Amino acid sequence: MIPASDITGMILAGGEGRRMGGRDKGLEPFAGTPLVEHVSLRLHGHVAELLINANRNVDAYARYADRVIEDAEGGFQGPLMGIYSGLRAAKTPWLIIAPCDTPALPRDLVARLVEGIQGNDIGVAFDGERLHPVVALIRTTLADDLHAALAAGERKIDRWYARHPWCRIDMPDAASAFANLNTDEEKTRLEMALKAGAL
Repeated sequence: MIPASDITGMILAGGEGRRMGGRDKGLEPFAGTPLVEHVSLRLHGHVAELLINANRNVDAYARYADRVIEDAEGGFQGPLMGIYSGLRAAKTPWLIIAPCDTPALPRDLVARLVEGIQGNDIGVAFDGERLHPVVALIRTTLADDLHAALAAGERKIDRWYARHPWCRIDMPDAASAFANLNTDEEKTRLEMALKAGAL
């Protein structure tokens, strides 16, 4: 079993928010607080250090994590660059990643990922129907390999995962927990479900 002292948590908030009109998604209000705060609460206290990967509004994000890190290379190169930046910044053998727009993640997410990793280098959340590549537990010694993949032009998370021993971590009871919010309509729907006690 991997102890919390061996795990860094990181919230991915480095995107451009194009589907939300360029707004910074992690800071969008959801049920009275910013989206990122909901994700922070899922990780805080279950990891040795909590990071947020953000490329703007760094001061605003700082209150929700121990450290805010920007992408190691600029240009909004996508989540794989964010993952690399976290692997490089982490001071522990393991990194858990989660996106800033998944406010209903399981409260025991860290424990489930740790239990399911089973000796692999990467464990990816699976809701019974779909994989969620940006909800994962990753061994930080993979940083150099990911750097090489990025340098070669790789930007697809699943293709990079496939280069290493990885597994899916089944969470079929929590399918709605992985809903990510790309539009105002999706945000409103999830807020209503939360108020109705459906999550």
